Amino acid sequence: MKMNTENNVYTLVYATVMVIIVAVVLAVINQGLKARQEANARLDQQKQMLVALNQDLDACADPAALYDSLVRDTIEASEDGKNANIIRFEVDGTTKYILRLHGQGLWGGIGGYLALDEDKNTVFGINFNHESETPGLGGEIVTPKFRNQFNGKHIKDAEGQLRSIAVLKAGKKADEGQEQVDAWAGATITSTGVNDMLLNNLEEYKEFLNTEYRVQNTEYRVQSTDQISPYSVSESGLSSVSVNGQNEKED
Repeated sequence: MKMNTENNVYTLVYATVMVIIVAVVLAVINQGLKARQEANARLDQQKQMLVALNQDLDACADPAALYDSLVRDTIEASEDGKNANIIRFEVDGTTKYILRLHGQGLWGGIGGYLALDEDKNTVFGINFNHESETPGLGGEIVTPKFRNQFNGKHIKDAEGQLRSIAVLKAGKKADEGQEQVDAWAGATITSTGVNDMLLNNLEEYKEFLNTEYRVQNTEYRVQSTDQISPYSVSESGLSSVSVNGQNEKED
């Protein structure tokens, strides 16, 4: 008996079978790529931290191996339910701490990694990333010209009080006791976002920054570096900045 391929039932069954087949194929492909995607995300995170540690990636054939040679352990700081990983490295025989940053730019999330010297005060290096800031304006926060301004600056004042580092337009002065860098010209909102990100994130790390580091401590426990999850600024879940109900442009 010849099957009636013009029948509506046949068409429905055929479409259903094809959808199931395609879904299964896509699921298998996705599962096969998952491990590679996770590895790529981890490598990207490691590269960003290496930049914050002033490592020359252009001269590095194996960034993952370089990262493994520098990383020592991860301290999980727990305060008021917060979970901010602080990673300890050793560079040229000296301890460096990396703090993860996340905040809000003009068009989306911004983030980065701040590397501090063992004194938990002096900036050794910093790296920024962003989701969708304007090229040539806010997007320039990733350039060495902008981020190198932070090197050698201090996040505490002479009395040891946490102050952060102000990001201000040329000609403006930070509060007394606070060090500053120049905002990127034409990127007022993004620069303000970097300023606020540093201030707010450092406040979250305040307990760690004011506590002497010990490997085994009731407040800070060391984790295996395998437990560090890849970070993307898109995880912040922040929407674009709205001023008076409208998205403001860079100025």
